[in-house]
Amino acid sequence: MSAFGRRSGTTGPGSRPAFGVARPMQGAPARPDDVPGGDQFPAVPTDPVGETVPLPMPGANADALQRLSDRQNASGDAANSRTEGFESSIHKIKEQVLPRLLERVDPEAAATLDKDELAEEFRPIIGEVLAELKLTLNRREQFALEKVLVDELLGLGPLEELLADPSISDIMVNGPEQTFVERKGQLELANIQFRDEEHLFQIAQRICNSVGRRVDQTTPLADARLKDGSRVNVIVPPLSLRGTAISIRKFSAKPITLDMMAGFGSMSPKMATALKIAGASRFNVVISGGTGSGKTTMLNALSKMIDPGERVLTIEDAAELRLQQPHWLPLETRPANLEGQGEISIRDLVKNALRMRPDRIILGEIRGSECFDMLAAMNTGHDGSMCTLHSNSPREALARMENMVMMSDIKVPKEAISRQIADSVDMIIQVKRLRDGSRRVTNVTEVIGMEGPVIVTQELFKFEYLDESADGKIIGEYRSMGLRPYTIEKARQFGFDQAFLEACL
Repeated sequence: MSAFGRRSGTTGPGSRPAFGVARPMQGAPARPDDVPGGDQFPAVPTDPVGETVPLPMPGANADALQRLSDRQNASGDAANSRTEGFESSIHKIKEQVLPRLLERVDPEAAATLDKDELAEEFRPIIGEVLAELKLTLNRREQFALEKVLVDELLGLGPLEELLADPSISDIMVNGPEQTFVERKGQLELANIQFRDEEHLFQIAQRICNSVGRRVDQTTPLADARLKDGSRVNVIVPPLSLRGTAISIRKFSAKPITLDMMAGFGSMSPKMATALKIAGASRFNVVISGGTGSGKTTMLNALSKMIDPGERVLTIEDAAELRLQQPHWLPLETRPANLEGQGEISIRDLVKNALRMRPDRIILGEIRGSECFDMLAAMNTGHDGSMCTLHSNSPREALARMENMVMMSDIKVPKEAISRQIADSVDMIIQVKRLRDGSRRVTNVTEVIGMEGPVIVTQELFKFEYLDESADGKIIGEYRSMGLRPYTIEKARQFGFDQAFLEACL
């Protein structure tokens, strides 16, 4: 072998040395289609124009790339929820009947009747108006028209049928032309319509006025609630560019328990047992998660473990908690008036609640400086207090709490804040809405204490992702970390130490 990589005698005299020439692999069977390059280097396919076509990827990669391609090529056209067919015809008739009906009805007298009584009173009047308009309706159309008119006068118009549907958990109105709903964790277009922007704005004002709030161009944001406890957020132009936007978070009429959540697959039976003991043994609990992940539902379920003899105060921006205890006092914040005065914040209510002899204080959500007062309550004899906050993991929840305390302009060193959090909080429950729409408890974490400047935690339970089924459902398992819980001493005071230990191991 020479220094240039060729054997002696391989070239004849006068020929150039074959330096760097690749030789074909020996022993490979000849391809029947005689494609140059052999099996090792197949030719890159080209389309008829001569441009290179991407090579197909085998197996799962091909499926993943195809899904990406489908999503990229999906139409971005705005969906329109305007109805066609029977509902559309009823709404067109309603537009003709409603003005003539209002001429014959005393609004103040109508407001004193419930929906059934009003429908009974309307029936002959609607018949007269239809005769004037020379419209003939069958029985089904008459009942549908009566319902639409009563909803328009006493209820929330087209939203009423969505609010009455128990399978819907969220309603999102994006202006008069488009309304989406959430069913079983998935978004879909709703089959309702509003007349115009003015019609939608009137419904938004009706919602806010019923709870003493207002929404207009000077105060274009509002939080409110419906009679059934559903939470409502309203944002109007000029902030909303598509028109009035209404977001309604509905809550189940039947209270959800921890056992029901375990049955749904949101947690394992052992996790449910541990959380029951945490609620009954007066652990200070922080529930962490993203928007729509089920934080309020978890808080309601945990609150069912509170002793009926305890005095419980709940503090929220828009009251949505539904506790079952007999001694429960809900408090709600108040926005500023037109002059910018009279605002009562969550922090004001927390300070006042400490003077009302509570056994437990429950905050619907902490967002800012009220976190310091909540920690003070947890650390000064109000064991069993609970709150929710937005965070992606238990460790981030602790960091957010530190940041929120520092937002209150309290001149306290960061180490002291961390120590107060470590001394106050016993358990962090992380909830998450997965991409298939299911809501899961992904972590149950204990706060142990401080080690230097760091808050030390240990994980008791964890949800681990395994696979995804053919229909897109997430498959995973809830794992116990097999650790002895640090808070077992607190559970021992209530006689739950052995059950708590068995649940965690």
